[in-house]
Amino acid sequence: MKVTVVGAGAVGATCTDNIARKELAEELILLDIKEGFAEGKAIDMMQTSALLGFDTKIKGVTNDYASTADSNVVVITSGLPRKPGMTREELIGTNAGIVKGVVENILKYSPEAVIIIVSNPMDTMTYLSLKTSGIPKNRIIGMGGALDSSRFKYYLSQELGCSPADLNAMVIGGHGDTTMIPLINHATWNSIPVTQFLSKEQQDNIVAATMVGGATLTKLVGTSAWYAPGAGTASMVESILRDEKKLIPCSVALDGEYGLTDIAIGVPVIIGKNGWEKIIELQLSDEETATFNKSAEAVRAMNSVLTF
Repeated sequence: MKVTVVGAGAVGATCTDNIARKELAEELILLDIKEGFAEGKAIDMMQTSALLGFDTKIKGVTNDYASTADSNVVVITSGLPRKPGMTREELIGTNAGIVKGVVENILKYSPEAVIIIVSNPMDTMTYLSLKTSGIPKNRIIGMGGALDSSRFKYYLSQELGCSPADLNAMVIGGHGDTTMIPLINHATWNSIPVTQFLSKEQQDNIVAATMVGGATLTKLVGTSAWYAPGAGTASMVESILRDEKKLIPCSVALDGEYGLTDIAIGVPVIIGKNGWEKIIELQLSDEETATFNKSAEAVRAMNSVLTF
């Protein structure tokens, strides 16, 4: 198996490191436009292989898309990161051009690849890639829900005093501070609804903290987070390459599901060797449905800025 990660910044490098440690692929290409940047990071990671015991071969390249040929999965993290006070929406103009160019170059050499979009605004970049690539919709997946759901589980675990691994909880909707929807009423602690253990105030605080989870970290460290986004992306790569059929909230193209069409937005999907293989339609309350539709409107507003 072969995986390419485009963008050797903090998220891309962390994703690459996670993939290598788990030995998900025999060959791993890390590509960046900055001369020597990906090469240096690849060498640094390869020098940990004797210490960590992995045999994945990591190769860094500068803008050499020929080296990415025949990749099974391609992760795109390219684009500007968020800075303090900057919303994901403000990134759209610059990152749209970057992502479109990367997708075109990738498909020249890996026309059958499954593409995972991490670049922000993630739902809009996923939609852009779907509209301009011409490949089947199941082979383009936006990462956001995997990350947001992990953050949701973290805040739940802190309040409950339990292991995040014991929790099932997901976030749907747009991958934005005002558009994501942490489904507190669907969350369980080893099959028991978490609402049985938490007051309404606690529930509201957890939902609010989850929604601004990315902005909180940006404010603290001065740039976008990278450990959880990198790990979340690697978990999706794992489900594809190992055909695990994991249920992961991701941004995918809807065609009537949830009453929506012509949009990419976060919903629970089964992920296996073919990319996303099935959309799971949740039984949402009237309030949750209204919130989801409002989120979709906000995503469409961002999409309307795109020029194809």
